[in-house]
Amino acid sequence: MANNVATLLGGLAGVAGVTGAATLGVAVTRRPGPYLSAGHALVGNQAEDPLPGVLRRGLAGLTVPVRPGPHGELFLGSGQPRPGRTLRRMVLSPLLARAKAYGGRLRRDQRVPFRLVVEFTGPNRDADTLLRAYRMLDQQLRDHAPLLSRCIDGRLEPGAVTVAITGIVDVRDLLATQTRRYAFADGSFDDLGTASAPPALVPMISEPWSRRFGWDGREPISAEERHLLHALVRSAHEDGRTVRINGLPAGSRRARQAVWTELGEAGVDVIADADQVGLARHLRRHPVRRPAPHPAARRPTPTPRATTARTDTAPVV
Repeated sequence: MANNVATLLGGLAGVAGVTGAATLGVAVTRRPGPYLSAGHALVGNQAEDPLPGVLRRGLAGLTVPVRPGPHGELFLGSGQPRPGRTLRRMVLSPLLARAKAYGGRLRRDQRVPFRLVVEFTGPNRDADTLLRAYRMLDQQLRDHAPLLSRCIDGRLEPGAVTVAITGIVDVRDLLATQTRRYAFADGSFDDLGTASAPPALVPMISEPWSRRFGWDGREPISAEERHLLHALVRSAHEDGRTVRINGLPAGSRRARQAVWTELGEAGVDVIADADQVGLARHLRRHPVRRPAPHPAARRPTPTPRATTARTDTAPVV
């Protein structure tokens, strides 16, 4: 590899000059940024091709709005469907092709699955349409089964990509009927400790910041809200789940950085924001680290044969 790069640069030097070749050499040999396990991108309807930028910045997750079509198609965005802009073509196929090319990982330094949240939107949300849409998604996921996190007979097994579904009211009922599935339900802090939403079905808690907090990052956070944040995150981890916070205050970059910092210090596993550039830069400088367990923390009781596999820093789902 080193000889090939040297040969390439030598040829370029003869054409562009020594200075140009040296500059290009830096670009060729520069390492990509780290895989940011806590980074999660929120994309809107205007994103033409949402995946490449997310992967380039090292963010470890993506929430995409999906609108069910009349025949079960899954179009990106909540607006008028556009031919060719489907979840499979724009996100699933390229994402999983990359995982296959890298031997089951999106990046060599990947330690937790890439979290893909499929958010069902749009006006056509009757039960039959959503059921057809889920069946379409389920089939598309099964086409890439070896690369996906899965739940088989209550046993959770991590893969390169974990798919969560939100926006379908009764999605938990749909998922619970499947002994083998490749998608999970989004949860809330209200699900902690409940038998109806075990971690194998709802491995990730996802709530908008404004649901429980009023702090916007412009002033120091109050002691009460900081205590509540740390307590909720600790409870979720003790219950065998990861935590994803979205819907962050839309203030200045400085205010958002203050919120990101508080989330990281509380041990929030996934920070979701539309400001991909700013979030990636912040997480490179301030990685999220899981806090040490509280001495009095109870250990979660797994369901029969269910596991919530963990890495050295976070649950894998």
